[in-house]
Amino acid sequence: MATLHSDALNSQFSAGYRPSANEEFMNPEQVAYFRMKLLGWKDAIVRESRETMAALANGPIQEADLTDRASSETDWGIHLRTRDRQRKLIAKIDSALRRIDAGEYGFCEVTGEPISLARLEARPIATMTVEAQERHERNERISRDD
Repeated sequence: MATLHSDALNSQFSAGYRPSANEEFMNPEQVAYFRMKLLGWKDAIVRESRETMAALANGPIQEADLTDRASSETDWGIHLRTRDRQRKLIAKIDSALRRIDAGEYGFCEVTGEPISLARLEARPIATMTVEAQERHERNERISRDD
């Protein structure tokens, strides 16, 4: 698998490169595009997480009014739950990056078929085609109902 230098990638993608169905699926440019998309997403999540942790490190909630304090504590609870979801998302991004390195990215883990570029663009961590995902969710509902 060919990898491109990040400076070359940045200049290529700043020119507006978008994967197209008119080119070979998961060619080196598409692979590089999705790698950069995943790395950028991960960097943004990590940056947000650091900002939240820095704000938490500034000390406890100082509101004197009990209602204001409760509201602040609720807000922090929401921030922390969001960070936990993002921590799980980072694990999925790392998994997608490993699939790129293994040459498996963009192909359904169930059927082996290519995942549509539109789906990968919308959800770059996707591991299944839309059809396989729908079957999986239907089977999950059926077994949950039993």
